[in-house]
Amino acid sequence: MSEDTILEFRNVTKEFPGVTALSDVSFKVKRGEIHGLCGENGAGKSTLMKILAGVYPYGTYSGTVLYNGKELKLQNSAIQAAVREGIAIVYQELTLVPAMTVAENIFLGREPVERGSIDWDRLHSETRSILEKYRLDVRPQDVVRNLGIGQMQMTEIAKALSEDAQVLILDEPTSALSEVEIDRLMEILQTLKARGVTCIYITHKMNEFFRITDQLTVLRDGKVVSSQPTAELTPEKVVGLMVGREMKERFPRGARQPGDVILEVQDLHAEWAGREVLKGVSFALRKGEILGIAGLMGSGRTELVMTLFGEFANVTSGAVKLDGKPVQIKGSQAAMRHGLGLVPEDRKRFGLVLPQSIVRNISLANLGQFGGSLAVDEDSELAASTRMAQDLAVKAPSVQVAVGSLSGGNQQKVVMAKWLLSNPQILIMDDPTRGIDVGAKYEIYKLMNALAERGIGIIMISSELEEVLGMSDRVMVMWQGRSQGTLDTREATQERIMTLATGLA
Repeated sequence: MSEDTILEFRNVTKEFPGVTALSDVSFKVKRGEIHGLCGENGAGKSTLMKILAGVYPYGTYSGTVLYNGKELKLQNSAIQAAVREGIAIVYQELTLVPAMTVAENIFLGREPVERGSIDWDRLHSETRSILEKYRLDVRPQDVVRNLGIGQMQMTEIAKALSEDAQVLILDEPTSALSEVEIDRLMEILQTLKARGVTCIYITHKMNEFFRITDQLTVLRDGKVVSSQPTAELTPEKVVGLMVGREMKERFPRGARQPGDVILEVQDLHAEWAGREVLKGVSFALRKGEILGIAGLMGSGRTELVMTLFGEFANVTSGAVKLDGKPVQIKGSQAAMRHGLGLVPEDRKRFGLVLPQSIVRNISLANLGQFGGSLAVDEDSELAASTRMAQDLAVKAPSVQVAVGSLSGGNQQKVVMAKWLLSNPQILIMDDPTRGIDVGAKYEIYKLMNALAERGIGIIMISSELEEVLGMSDRVMVMWQGRSQGTLDTREATQERIMTLATGLA
């Protein structure tokens, strides 16, 4: 192991009952580099990082992990041992305690103590120093549950940075961050790199690999299929390595033919908790069209679609028309009666009941189809849910397994199946490919095209401008609760969208 190598995996294999998650994984990570790790969901990325972080202790896998030239043997209290070795990990699923402050979370288990009691002044001053050092937009006394998801993610990152890590593992760090916060994170990583910190970076956003990483290792089905400098690769080549086949286009266009206007929103204003969240939004959606909604985090995109679905703000002025007729939608039941479906931004909190089966999740919004108010025809429920799962190619051992056991892409398909069973005229999709691998994204895109070709109008929010331009017919751009205009994607550019999204136009 050379001096410039900080980590080396040699023939690492990890098995679970009936599944080989990792098979003879071997590659090196250089000291002070940003090393990308990519692959589809289930490729073994997180399993490998959990070995490195002590979640799977030494002895539960075969092969060797070398760290600073010595074999890493994390056994008793393995997670704490990894931290002591200078290995920190930021998981995709946040591990913060909501009722505690930012400072308490950052130093949880490592609180400075003076005469047997926590030294609160020192705790807050050291937290403030970390936050100021990396220019993170939170305060030590902020209670975590009151923060936005992006601020929570930054707090999680600050917690890892506070441990003076030699190796920092980031698993989907930007999935909940705004463009401004992503830029800040990239600056932080470059600063850490300059200080000799090694970063292992996992993401499903292809552009981030090419923006920040020096080396890229690709896993497929638990095996390394490539490990080479990022500069020698292209996005198309990486996608091909990940999925094992060439993908000629990242964003399939299909053969959709938008028709008449089905939904019209005119100068919509709305309030929530005494605050005006929508300050004049206007747009139209046509049958068989994919209308993208773009804007920075906080622009009001999610607030808009949740209000249209009757589950957020109170409309104070303006009009919503379906097929030319004014409607007032108050609640999700009314939205469904008017032919609307909503695939929410946070599928785990608002779209699924994770311990329940695929069958029950698909039928949940459609129980009226399977009997009266007191009983459900379980045979009909099973048949309909199975048909929808098959139509959307949900990959699972059985439709009776808990939906929480599925990959992110298959969970998203279950959410879509639930709403498609209700035969919507309009399907609202809020960041539908967030946290989903490239192969699953492509399947979601094809489903969206198929639905649009059937005449369903689709509203798609996306934080990825490439996705907005690649999948939409037109794009409505929002800024501070207002619509800034609607662009035809044949003429739109990322620069034009960002000009509108930042209020410069």
